[in-house]
Amino acid sequence: MLTVCLSKHDFDSAVLSFRRRNIPPSVLQFPVCLTGLLSVFTARRWLLSAAYTDPKVWEARMTEPHNLAALASMMDRTYDRNFPVSSLTVSRFVDNISSREEVDQAEYYLYKFRHSPNCWYLRDWTIHSWIRQCLKYGAKDKALHTLKNKVQYGIFPNDFTFNLLLDSFIKDKDFKSACFVVEEIMLQEAFDLHSTQILSLYALSNYLSAKPQLTILEERSLGASLLLCGLKQHSTVGLSAQLLGNALLGKVEFLKGIHNVFKGMPLFWARGYLGRSLDVMEAAASKSHNPTFEYVFVVFQLDLVNAVLQELSSHTDSSGEPLEKDDKKEEEVDEDDLAEKAKLPKYVSRFEELMSQLESRGKVEPASFKASVTAMSEQQLADAEKPDLEEYLSQVQSWEAERRQLIHREQETRQKAEQEKQERLAARAAAQQA
Repeated sequence: MLTVCLSKHDFDSAVLSFRRRNIPPSVLQFPVCLTGLLSVFTARRWLLSAAYTDPKVWEARMTEPHNLAALASMMDRTYDRNFPVSSLTVSRFVDNISSREEVDQAEYYLYKFRHSPNCWYLRDWTIHSWIRQCLKYGAKDKALHTLKNKVQYGIFPNDFTFNLLLDSFIKDKDFKSACFVVEEIMLQEAFDLHSTQILSLYALSNYLSAKPQLTILEERSLGASLLLCGLKQHSTVGLSAQLLGNALLGKVEFLKGIHNVFKGMPLFWARGYLGRSLDVMEAAASKSHNPTFEYVFVVFQLDLVNAVLQELSSHTDSSGEPLEKDDKKEEEVDEDDLAEKAKLPKYVSRFEELMSQLESRGKVEPASFKASVTAMSEQQLADAEKPDLEEYLSQVQSWEAERRQLIHREQETRQKAEQEKQERLAARAAAQQA
C-alpha cells in the first residue's frame, strides 16, 4: 500500500476542507484515496488571478507622451509664481514614469501638489496609475509609504487598487506589509468588495500564524481590521475574525482604556470588547444561533482568546487591584474603565464555560485559522473576481471620458487665454499708433 506522509498542518487543512465539502474525514484513513485529493491543497488559487492583475486594459488606454523633465520644469515655474498646477498635469507626470528613479521624482511632485496653495485633490485614475507604476518598477515601498502618509500625498485608492497592492505583498509573502495595507483599508472603511475581504483575512491569518511580537498599537490595528472585516463575512471565518478582533481590542481597552481603542478608528465607542468576544462564542455555541449553518471555531482562535485573558489576569495583583501605572505618564483614572477591568474574573469564568459548551457540541476543530481562511479563499476568490473585473472595465472607461473632458477644457482655456493675449497686444499697438 502506498503511504502518504503529512505534516500536522497539512492534515488539519485536509480535514477542514473535507468537512467543508461534506466528505467524511474517515477518508483520511486510506492513504491511496488521500493522494488523489491532495491536489486541492497544492494550488495557490487563493491569490488574485493573472486576468485580475493584468495591466493590459490599463495600458491600452490613450496616453499623452510627455518629457518628464519638461513637465517638472513647468510645474516648478508654476509653483514659483504661486499659480495652481492642474491635476491633469500631475496625472501626465505619473503616467509617463518609465523607471524606478522617476518614481522617486513623482513622489516629490505628489507631495508638492498636495501642499500647494490651491491644494487640489488627485484624480482617482492618478492614484490608480501611481500604484500600478510603483508595482511595475519595483517600488512597492514607495506605494506603501505614500499610502501610510495618505494625508501628505493625497493617496486614497479605490477598492480595486487596494486589491492589487495587497495581492502583491501576499505573493511576496511579506505579510507584515500586507497587514499595513489592510490597516489602511480598515481606516478608509473599504471592505465592501468580497475579494478585498478574502485577501485581507488571508494576509491577517498568515501574519498571526507566525505569532509575531506585537505592540499595543499593532494589536489595536490588527484587532480593528479583523473585527470590521469579519463583520462583512457571514461565515465561520467571519465569526472567527470577530472573535479575534474583539479579543485584541479588549486587551487594548483593559490596558489603555476605551479612548485609546476608538481614537482615530472607525469603531464602536461602547466599552466591553472582551465581553463582546465572549458573546461571539456564545452565539456559536447556541443551537438556535443559525440553524442553516454550523458555526465552528478552530483551536487557534480559542487559544488566542485564552492567552489574552491569562495575560490580563497577570496584570492584576493578588488583591485584584491593577498594578501601578507607568512612571513616565500618570494617566487620568476613568471610573468606567476601572469598572470594566473589574469584570475580568467573570470573563475568565465565562470563557471556560463557553469553551466546555463548544467542545461538548463538537464546535471546536483542530485546524488553524490560517487553514480555514485558505480553504475559504480557494473556494470563493475566483467568483469574487468576476464582478470586480466588470466594474473595473466600466471604471476605466469612465475615467477616460472624464480625462478627455478635462483635456478639452484645458485646450479651450489655452485658446481663450491666447485670444485675450492677442487682443491686448492689438489694443496696445493701436494705442501706440494713436
